[in-house]
Amino acid sequence: MDFIAGAIGGGLSTAVGYPLDTVKVRIQTEKRYKGFWHCVQETYRTEKIWGFYKGVSASVLAVSAVSSVSFGTYKNFLCTICKLRYGAADAKPSKLDVSLAGAVAGAVRVVLTNPSEVAKVRMQTQRNPHPSVTSQTASKPKYQGSLHCLKVITKEEGFGGLYKGCSALLCRDCSASAIYFLSYSALCDWLTPAGKSKPGFLVVLLSGGFAGVLAWGLATPMDVIKSRMQIDESDQHKYKGLIHCVRESVKKEGAKVLFKGLGLNCIRAFPVNMVVFVTYEAVLRFTDHYISKK
Repeated sequence: MDFIAGAIGGGLSTAVGYPLDTVKVRIQTEKRYKGFWHCVQETYRTEKIWGFYKGVSASVLAVSAVSSVSFGTYKNFLCTICKLRYGAADAKPSKLDVSLAGAVAGAVRVVLTNPSEVAKVRMQTQRNPHPSVTSQTASKPKYQGSLHCLKVITKEEGFGGLYKGCSALLCRDCSASAIYFLSYSALCDWLTPAGKSKPGFLVVLLSGGFAGVLAWGLATPMDVIKSRMQIDESDQHKYKGLIHCVRESVKKEGAKVLFKGLGLNCIRAFPVNMVVFVTYEAVLRFTDHYISKK
């Protein structure tokens, strides 16, 4: 059920946060935008509402699968640790146990996430004006959809093209996932009144939202590098690897480049992760209640 609950929560959360994610990616990868509102206005002016949802279909499917694996891996790995260390799978884990399980869940995510992240970033940064804002016949975009994007990348860049930015994504997800699950667990424990075995839904909402903000605050520098490495197509070869991308980005734009989109990430993370955790907990509690009644 952890896998199923994670999948439902992940899919719903994507619909909530995707427009802000598109704006975040464009700000991180393109110098032409002066800030958040300028990016929003330009995207809407040239591409209308659909411009904010480029690549959303692949992202919903991918995030559902990834969230399923993430929550399922976390819970099962944590139960395994508890069984080995304390002799019972339902024993109360330590903060180190929670962090380790979270980091493992983050590492497992990368295998599934990277191809969809590459397609998402390429689609989000592709410019093809909406017909209503141009009198000329628009040229056919290189990527005609998320699946077509993956097909083109595989053809032009080989299988390795689907795993561009993998090193940055691994750094991002392992550290962020450890903080994510640790802060959620700690906040739930802190906010739940003594004597109650499970946190209330308001506690879940607040804990999930703040856990998302903390995780993305830590993840933003590697998120910027990951996005830049992933839009580097086969005919460009701007970056030779993670360290080279960091060095070149900081050299040209200063250290502040690593925090591009930080505010957006944190604003987006709160409602998105509220939805993830409250859906996850609701599904688990509903099934527990249904099974216990049977």
